[in-house]
Amino acid sequence: MILVTGGTGTTGKEIIGELHKLGAAGVRALVRDPGRASFIREAGFETVGGDFDRPETLDAALEGVERALLLTPPSPKTFEFQRDFVEAAKRAGVRHVVKFSAFGADASAPEGFGKWHGQAEDYLKASGLAWTMLRPNFFMQNLLGQARQIAAEGRIYQPVGEARASFIDVRDIAAVAARALVEDGHEGEAYVLTGPEALSYAEVAAKLSEAAGREVTYVPISPEQFRQGALAAGLPEWLVGALERLNEIFAAGHAAEVTDRVRAVGKKEPITFDQFARDHAQAFRGE
Repeated sequence: MILVTGGTGTTGKEIIGELHKLGAAGVRALVRDPGRASFIREAGFETVGGDFDRPETLDAALEGVERALLLTPPSPKTFEFQRDFVEAAKRAGVRHVVKFSAFGADASAPEGFGKWHGQAEDYLKASGLAWTMLRPNFFMQNLLGQARQIAAEGRIYQPVGEARASFIDVRDIAAVAARALVEDGHEGEAYVLTGPEALSYAEVAAKLSEAAGREVTYVPISPEQFRQGALAAGLPEWLVGALERLNEIFAAGHAAEVTDRVRAVGKKEPITFDQFARDHAQAFRGE
């Protein structure tokens, strides 16, 4: 039995789809809202109610599970959520946990996603369970959250100068995650997952312009402008701080690494940004 957590999220939906394509049998998904999980049942998989905020629900979800995907929602409680899951997995006799981690995960990093995931990685490694870490770079799909603004203004605002990042499509992350869940040989591996090229936001804007058939430009802003805008948009303080740490990694050039893990582990050619832009051209046109 394979347990998938986070199965109704952006990446989780793609992982469910990849497991279905691979013909995986005995898949169960932990879901907070069964009403959003009909596509999981339609794929022939089981759903079970549960919530990381209610760790007492994890034991029933993990009963009979051999392998599990640990994918928690963005939260300042990331470490606590994942610690509780690891303890429940140990009680249930789970053999292998595939942890959805973060690019630059490091327990000694400043407060933010990198630190929280680094702490959780260390805890999982010390648990005695077999583990695989997935460390994806910046998601191409994150730009879809800005698509309405991009369509309306024709501008992308980011505080990272001309630095580059090897943006990755979540469909490629899903391909690697599914393989790690159904195949042997991934234990003890930490996979840094990237797209096939490192791009600046100016290059991203040019590619969106071509795909959408309308001009999109990149406007560099200061970190303080980013903070003010994010808070004005209603983002909580903890999330703004975590995003600032990610921007610092990007601006310093640390997100430009390109790896071959999608091709080698996911058994597919990585999706280019050009393809992503074409696939979502309507969103960036505001249609």
